Amino acid sequence: MNDTLLDNDIPAKFKNPETGEVNVVAMAQSYKALEQKMSQNPSAPKSHEDYCVDCSHGFFEEDAEMNRKMHEKGFTNDQVQFVYDLAAEKMVPMVIEMAGDFKADREVEKLVEYFGGPEKWKEVSRQLLAFGQKNLPVDALDSLSSSYEGVIALYNMMNGDEPIIGQGAGELSKSGEMDLQSMMRDPKYWRDKDPSFVSKVTEGFQRMYGK
Repeated sequence: MNDTLLDNDIPAKFKNPETGEVNVVAMAQSYKALEQKMSQNPSAPKSHEDYCVDCSHGFFEEDAEMNRKMHEKGFTNDQVQFVYDLAAEKMVPMVIEMAGDFKADREVEKLVEYFGGPEKWKEVSRQLLAFGQKNLPVDALDSLSSSYEGVIALYNMMNGDEPIIGQGAGELSKSGEMDLQSMMRDPKYWRDKDPSFVSKVTEGFQRMYGK
């Protein structure tokens, strides 16, 4: 009886249609193919706490509640990792950009207050732009106009204030005088646009004309 039950449980595709004999080789091949398929399509872990997610980028950490919801949907570990990686790739830059915009707004507010109101700041900013475009390289103007301190330095330059060369002025203090024009003629500045070198030029303007 047991042999009959076992025989009835074997699908017809594994039997010889003429003799009814079981094709053991076909069964073995089918089992092997099933194993390969299961290994290529891993299932979700038993619990959302079993997910192993790499957040070594440092932007954020694992979120237990989000992991729980993904586990309910049957997400595998690789799928969960993909979600986190996508968040780091797409969402974090957006947050950084928003933070930058907020900082820029705060810088403008400080400038409006410094110059005595929106109308006065509007006029000063127009004058600063015209002065900078006439007297400074584009990179230097962009760098100076991107911060409160840089704009104040640019304003002092426009008004002809004497340079302030203090201790810690780096390369510029070694010669005892402003040498920004020489630095801006350096290929590292105008050709290579070396970030660290451009930053030195910008900081030089701020040190000499900032207050």
